[in-house]
Amino acid sequence: MPHKPRIAVIMDENTSVDGTRYDMTKNYFVAVHRAGGMPFGIPYFIDMVGTVVDTFDGFVNVGGRFAFPDEWFADGQRSKAPRSERLEVELALMRGFLERDKPVLGICNGMQVLAGLHGCRLSPDVRAMGTHILEHDKRGHEHPVSIAEDTLLARIVGERTLSVNTYHREAVTGLSDGVVASAHAEDGVIEAIEIPSRRFALGVQWHQELFARQDHPGNAIFGAFVRAAERA
Repeated sequence: MPHKPRIAVIMDENTSVDGTRYDMTKNYFVAVHRAGGMPFGIPYFIDMVGTVVDTFDGFVNVGGRFAFPDEWFADGQRSKAPRSERLEVELALMRGFLERDKPVLGICNGMQVLAGLHGCRLSPDVRAMGTHILEHDKRGHEHPVSIAEDTLLARIVGERTLSVNTYHREAVTGLSDGVVASAHAEDGVIEAIEIPSRRFALGVQWHQELFARQDHPGNAIFGAFVRAAERA
């Protein structure tokens, strides 16, 4: 039987209430499984990080709402989200997988963490970026994103535009050297980034996992990620 890559999926939590429960959609696991991987949920224990990085073939950093380090934000701004014990574990996992050049896929919050770790700047309130900014935190709403040519995302999806959902209040506003914006919304908000120096390090601002049970061209992202993990 061929080896199926083992994928670490960090758990999300109910920060909107009291942070006492792991709480996330099953679709992250469905998306990885349908793409040919074996997904495992990872809790927030820092002493597990080394073992997870050593034994898993790829890492999915999922959505969530909690405070990022102040220095990640532009113009002295600060996060409006609650603090979470997830951050320490998440950063250690992301750094560990990147250092090993094992595949990393960041979704929503996960994209922002990938950006912050590479010196990009964030806004804590996407609507405050200008009057032209669309509503980006609206359940049930979709908007198009344009995909940049000659990027990993373009090669994976094979499309110039995608219709995506949108559930974020924070956004990446400034890129550092070594980070490429591979998709934008119509209002200019960055919707995907990638790290070309890594074999597979991709972040998308939308929740592609919510399309996992549908026929959506963006599901190719999970397929490409799992294939990269097979070679980890």
